[in-house]
Amino acid sequence: MSSQPVAATVASLMPRAKEELAELVAFRSVADFDQFPRGESEGAARWIADALTAEGFQDVALLDTPDGTQSVYGHLPGPEGAKTVLLYAHYDVQPPLDEAGWTTPPFELTERDGRWYGRGAADCKGGVIMHLLALRALKADGGVPVHVKVIVEGSEEQGTGGLERYAEEHPELLEADAVVIGDAGNFRAGLPTVTSTLRGMTLVRVRIDTLEGNLHSGQFGGAAPDALAALVRVLDSLRAEDGSTTVDGLTDDTAWDGLQYDEEQFRKDAKVLDGVRLIGSGTVADRIWARPAVTVLGIDCPPVVGATPSVQASARALISLRVPPGVDAAGATKLLQAHLEAHTPWGARVSIEQIGQGQAFRADTTSPAYRAMADAMAVAYPGQEMQYAGQGGSIPLCNTLATLYPQAEILLIGLSEPEAQIHAVNESVSPDELERLSVAEALFLRAYASGAS
Repeated sequence: MSSQPVAATVASLMPRAKEELAELVAFRSVADFDQFPRGESEGAARWIADALTAEGFQDVALLDTPDGTQSVYGHLPGPEGAKTVLLYAHYDVQPPLDEAGWTTPPFELTERDGRWYGRGAADCKGGVIMHLLALRALKADGGVPVHVKVIVEGSEEQGTGGLERYAEEHPELLEADAVVIGDAGNFRAGLPTVTSTLRGMTLVRVRIDTLEGNLHSGQFGGAAPDALAALVRVLDSLRAEDGSTTVDGLTDDTAWDGLQYDEEQFRKDAKVLDGVRLIGSGTVADRIWARPAVTVLGIDCPPVVGATPSVQASARALISLRVPPGVDAAGATKLLQAHLEAHTPWGARVSIEQIGQGQAFRADTTSPAYRAMADAMAVAYPGQEMQYAGQGGSIPLCNTLATLYPQAEILLIGLSEPEAQIHAVNESVSPDELERLSVAEALFLRAYASGAS
């Protein structure tokens, strides 16, 4: 398989790719419209729709999904009788967190030390650009040999399931022979990797109430039940002494039998402070790819600055539970809810609201599409063999697609290698990774079209 014309074209397009990624990153497209204007997300969606139209896509549409966001769809016809490949990315992003913690503005793409910094640069606006680069390279070298469908989601980070429900209501829309999810990443920069498993997730909001209103802690403290203290007890019950997740009835001893993650390297990638121990048991790969993991994402309680000497009447927390392949997310949600109720102390009132949910995913790595991707990555990354890794995160659409189209082959690649620091401050993308993965995707489409192994 020769990559020279494709690689040369992608290399020549990289300055344009940087300009386009900068335009896309500039949209503050966080799909939480209580925090960020809806117009920012709508602007990003229109930008993508215009880009697809400019590339000759047909039936380009802004799809109004049931969660109130928009996904962008387009279809690029290929040769008669060719296979159909669906390319996925998402344009919504995580909030920037503490903007003061960013070295450069989060919504302004900035080059520094050979990387491009900005919220969404890797996760997953860079994935949109990767798909465009691959298609442009093929168009410049004989044409795109498959029918291409592109779907770019507008609420993946929120886990609100809009695109999944839309796909279920319009099952013909995303049907394809193969699906390339551009929302994963290499195990390490320069090491070509496909993600073969994803953990599922459930997201719940728990509220504890103990009093009709806050009370003076001097007058009532010691006997009046403190809702914040009760919430702390509940949250603590979700972890064992070593930090392992402990949800009553949920198994926590599965082992990962694939690519392993060196503990010292993980400490560096995660930027764990000196002297602070990792949590959990088993190998690092066991903990992040094969076992459940609970995270307290936020707590509603008085901030330290301005706090008064009061016994708190109510408190809330947002809790995420990641569940590994083989564990039903709906069942895990029920176990989590039962655990929270059982561990609420002092007869306090507890209410639980489910916010989001997605099933885990396991790919068939023996399929022709995986062989074609292995060949493509070996050319795009000379001297490197494609690796299989898990990912602790969730992409709920994967299981929806697998259910709707059981014959489809689903591959996960992308730009979110460890240095990208997705979801954190100073997220960045490696332009080298963007270039090589774009070449790999183009070569994959060509190899998959021909049926070559």
